Amino acid sequence: MKSLSQQAIELWSEQVVHWPLANRYYGSLAQVQSREFKIDTTRVLVQFNPARIASTAAKTDATSIAERPCFLCDHNRPPEQNAVDAGRYWLLVNPFPIFQQHFTIPNKVHIPQRILPVFADFLWFVRELNEFVVFYNGPRCGASAPDHLHFQAGNKNVLPLIDDYFLRRSTDTELLKEIPDARLLRFRKSTRKVLVIESETSDAASTLFDELYHSFPSAENEEPMMNLIGMFENGKWTIFVLPRHAFRPRQYSAPEPQQLMISPAAIEMAGILITPVEAHFHKITAEDVVDIYNQISPDEP
Repeated sequence: MKSLSQQAIELWSEQVVHWPLANRYYGSLAQVQSREFKIDTTRVLVQFNPARIASTAAKTDATSIAERPCFLCDHNRPPEQNAVDAGRYWLLVNPFPIFQQHFTIPNKVHIPQRILPVFADFLWFVRELNEFVVFYNGPRCGASAPDHLHFQAGNKNVLPLIDDYFLRRSTDTELLKEIPDARLLRFRKSTRKVLVIESETSDAASTLFDELYHSFPSAENEEPMMNLIGMFENGKWTIFVLPRHAFRPRQYSAPEPQQLMISPAAIEMAGILITPVEAHFHKITAEDVVDIYNQISPDEP
């Protein structure tokens, strides 16, 4: 039986050939421009990716969501968009990619984006899609469809935060808690707050995540603000938990020439800041990068 990773790769191979929209935007990835900043020991990429305008500029207020059809529901998907059946979820090719292979994983039921009740599902996808990283954007943290529960996945060895973590793990991590089969660490000197769960079992990972989740501040009936990125290697889960203070930085809605259209989600928090506006790509500075991260999730001592 084919693994879920193999099925995902086969789906991608079929969709980029037979779905014109996917063919167009995956073909355009070669034209994505990139700049690299080195901020102390942290590496951050800034990309100009015009295909991401729909996500970056998405209106996620209740009125806007109520007025548009949900693009993750079965009956609203384009007829060319095929899917892999993954139990309670569909696995779809994302037609507006950041990665060379980029997937969206919506629940089959139209329910709100909430991680705590489905964290075990998230861990399952991290393990089953072990050739990729799997990530989650909270409802106020970059999810362009906060009304429909979904995860995303993309290629490994792309996100600077993960590379930095494994390169500096022995020198720049602080152990916060250890339980049988799992540990919670803080990754320091990374320009934003980064917590990491390393676990040999899904139960132990869930225990630490539950404690962490309930330690974060949140308004009544709202999920604490966070992004998650998970990977599975050598029989172990590594889950990056990125707590947040804000949805978008002030530069997002500033008038020109101060405006920088960057709407941080998991990928941005992992070190790839994406803008669909070429002028903003060229004018952003290292100081802007630090300021954006300080607004969203300051790396407090």
